[in-house]
Amino acid sequence: MNPRVIGWGLLAAVLGLWQLVATRPEHPEFVLSPVEIAVHFAAALRSGELLPHVGASLLRSLPGFVLGSAIGVILGLLAGVARSLDQMLSPVVFLTYPVPKIVFLPIVMLWIGIGDASKIVIIALACFYPCFVNAYYGARSTPRIMVWASLNMGARRSQVFGKIVVPSALPLVFAGLRVSLALSFILLFSTEMINARSGLGFLIRQAESSLRFDLMYVSIVTVAALGYASDQLLLLARRRVLAWQAATTR
Repeated sequence: MNPRVIGWGLLAAVLGLWQLVATRPEHPEFVLSPVEIAVHFAAALRSGELLPHVGASLLRSLPGFVLGSAIGVILGLLAGVARSLDQMLSPVVFLTYPVPKIVFLPIVMLWIGIGDASKIVIIALACFYPCFVNAYYGARSTPRIMVWASLNMGARRSQVFGKIVVPSALPLVFAGLRVSLALSFILLFSTEMINARSGLGFLIRQAESSLRFDLMYVSIVTVAALGYASDQLLLLARRRVLAWQAATTR
């Protein structure tokens, strides 16, 4: 049987079990069934209560993801081929990598204020590290024989970098982008819980404090849906960009 069919079947089974448990008379009022969540989700869309917060969240997460990922990929590729840049950047990057990036939010807020700019910077910072590390090791894993052969045939170093190193590193680069994309939504939720007046994270906090469990579940489902849709778009881009890789492995 197709593994994709099995995966969707397992999801349907989980939702069915959840629906069964949530419809029992003694279930807590804060546990809503999938059907109730779907009804509230449609109502929030019709009322216009949800969409402004979705837009506010995307205006923070997407710029942070693009900025942090772009810088991480470029510096990672360059550090993977340039020893001097590697020696300059790698100690700092690998030393600070394990530190949760959300702890820098108060410092960044002191530097640039409590507005959206500080949230975008923290999201960009979180996205930078997976992209740098994956691009770095992707560049370093380039077969040396291909580099030597190209140089012996008269190729310039810039041509070797653009036509051999970058294509060879792309599978790992996309792996880093997927991790960074997930982190952009995780950090989005965390940053919007602090000094935000809009966004899905703010909506979840507001719904929890006012015991609006329907709105809380709707916001969580919206974050999950946005993250899944973004990941699928990234996978589509990966298949398009790496179509040559699939052709060479046949």
